[in-house]
Amino acid sequence: MTSTNFTGFLLAVVSSAFIGSSFIIKKKGLQLASADGPRASVGGYGYLLQPLWWVGMITMIVGEIANFVAYIYAPAVLVTPLGALSIIVRAKTLYGYMDSAVLAHFLLKEKLQKMDVLGCLLCIVGSTVVVLHAPDEKSLTSVQEIWELATQPAFLSYTASAIAVTLFLVLYCAPRYGQTNIFVYIGICSIIGSLTVMSVKAIGIAIKLTIEGSNQAFYFQTWIFVMVLLTCVMVQLNYLNMALDNFNTAVVSPIYYALFTAFTILASAIMFKDYSGQSISSIVSELCGLITILSGTTILHSTKEPDSPILTDLYTPLSPKVSWYIQGNGEPWKQKEEDASSPPFNLITVVRQDHFK
Repeated sequence: MTSTNFTGFLLAVVSSAFIGSSFIIKKKGLQLASADGPRASVGGYGYLLQPLWWVGMITMIVGEIANFVAYIYAPAVLVTPLGALSIIVRAKTLYGYMDSAVLAHFLLKEKLQKMDVLGCLLCIVGSTVVVLHAPDEKSLTSVQEIWELATQPAFLSYTASAIAVTLFLVLYCAPRYGQTNIFVYIGICSIIGSLTVMSVKAIGIAIKLTIEGSNQAFYFQTWIFVMVLLTCVMVQLNYLNMALDNFNTAVVSPIYYALFTAFTILASAIMFKDYSGQSISSIVSELCGLITILSGTTILHSTKEPDSPILTDLYTPLSPKVSWYIQGNGEPWKQKEEDASSPPFNLITVVRQDHFK
């Protein structure tokens, strides 16, 4: 491993620790906000008033900055798969062996399973294989050279396809299936995320060249990459919040990681031609490492219990004229966390209210 790849590797590991912790903290902030107002999934922004959500956001920003710098020193095919380490941090606690992962246990009450250790070990082994066989970072001398890579027909075709699929998911799928199908929100985040990484890579290289004495701020291409980055980040944050608010953290994490990694590696391979000049054995080894990581994340996902449904959804009108309320002895029924059984039906009254104009 070259010195630049090693630097990128260390920064990626630090980034994973911060980003993984931020998922847990932000999830807890969303839970607290949903108790006082509309949930993020239905257009509520009460989480913006929750200090804990902002702590999670700041933690994520620190992690993303480390991740940003990592992309300057190492190729995306090395940095992106290391995101599996953040899944270990935010999804499981490994029986207390990973201190930062304990956040998931104490804040979100997510229980542990014996298969957690195997899943985490697979993620670590797969990440190691990917790091050892990652291609070297290619030397780029100007943002104009990056722009030429971004405007080549192959990458333009990928970008157009990504935007078209994202618009379909946002305009058609999200309103209809977003709150029931986890792949809608995460798909939007993952596809847009691949374009975010390409923009981050371009801006990072521009900053590095500027620090070295070749000012890249005079080129309009630099500012185009900045605008693309800001737009993609806002879209990602919005739909990631929706995914976290609707689904269990341990379900969101591995699926998001798998899709995000796949789309990012594909985009990077098209734009930067990362695998050009690599031997077949190195490419196969890296793919095996990636498959090992995906296997680990699948195990982490399969052993996790789903979040308990939030009762406030029962008060959502089913139609403009009919609302349904579930009541017991005049008070809304709340299921105890330790009691998963259904409440006695003789204590429940279903009341229909017709609203006439």
